Amino acid sequence: MVDLFTLTLFDCGFRAEDHHFSVNGGGGEGSGLDRLLPTMSTGLSPRKRTTSQCKSEPPLLRTSKRTIYTAGRPPWYNEHGAQSKEAFVIGLCGGSASGKTTVARKIIEALDVPWVVLLSMDSFYKVLSQEEQILAAGNNYNFDHPDAFDFGLLTHTLRKLKLGKSVKIPVYDFTTHGRQKEWKTVYGASVVIFEGIMSFADKELLQLQDMKIFVDTDSDIRLVRRLRRDITERGREIEGVIKQYNKYVKPAFEQYIEPTMRLADIVVPRGGQNMVAIDLIVQHVHSQLEEVNIQPQTCRQTGTCTLHSTIQQKLK
Repeated sequence: MVDLFTLTLFDCGFRAEDHHFSVNGGGGEGSGLDRLLPTMSTGLSPRKRTTSQCKSEPPLLRTSKRTIYTAGRPPWYNEHGAQSKEAFVIGLCGGSASGKTTVARKIIEALDVPWVVLLSMDSFYKVLSQEEQILAAGNNYNFDHPDAFDFGLLTHTLRKLKLGKSVKIPVYDFTTHGRQKEWKTVYGASVVIFEGIMSFADKELLQLQDMKIFVDTDSDIRLVRRLRRDITERGREIEGVIKQYNKYVKPAFEQYIEPTMRLADIVVPRGGQNMVAIDLIVQHVHSQLEEVNIQPQTCRQTGTCTLHSTIQQKLK
C-alpha cells in the first residue's frame, strides 16, 4: 500500500514562496464532475542537522545521506505552529501502477531540502456506503472514477500544507474499503509532493501545484505491477483484479487520466527508471527555490515562473 506521507530531514535546504509555472495547452459524467478540468485553453549555507523522532513508528526510508520520518515537528516552526514561507508543491500524475510513488521517492532522495511531505491521493477515497461495500467486494465498484475521491477534503488538506500548516490525513484501508479510526498528523514542509491518478483532474488542485509531472509508463507494465500489488499487498484474487482492470481501470485511464498529460510541465517516460528525467526535475526545483529566495519580487510581480521548453525536450 502506498505510504501516506513522508517527512525528510536534510543537511541543507531552501525555502519556497508562492509562485506558479505557466501551462501551455490543455470526459466526464455525473453531477459531481463540474469541478473537473478535462480541457484547458490556449552556493548554500550549511545548517545543523536536526532530527524528529516518533517512538510509535520507525523511519520509512534510510539512505546513505539522510533519513525520512513519518512524524515530528519541523524545527523551524514558530510558536504558532506554522512556517514563515509557503511550500513548493510538485504534482505527480499518471496511470495506476505507473511508478508515481517511485518517482516521488527518488526526487525526495535527491532534492536536498530540509523537509519534504509526500501526500498520496489514495488516502482520500470516499467512505463507501453499505451498498457500495457490497459492490466493492465483488469488484463492481469503480475506484478509478473521479467521483470515488473526496476532492473537497483533499483540496482543503493540500491548501493547508502549502501554507505550512499541520493537517490530519485519513488512513484508508484497501481491504475493508474504509477509513481507519485514527488519522495521522502531517506538518508543513519546504516541498510537498502530491501524487495520484487524478492529480490533474480538479481545477482547484491544479492551482495549488507549482510544478506538474506526468509519469508515462507502458500499459502492459502497469497491468503487471497492479496484479502483483493487488494480490500480494491487498489480498485480491487474480480474476477479480483482471476484471476490475478491464472494466474500470483501463477505460478510466483513457477517459480521465491520459488526457490530462497535456497539462503537465514535464512528462517522464519509463517512470522511476528514467534517472535523466529525475535529475533534470531536481535541478529545476533547486533553481526555482533559489530564484524565489534570491529574487522573490520577480514571481510576485508577474505571478508566474515559466518552465523552459528545453527541459521537456531533454526528457524525451
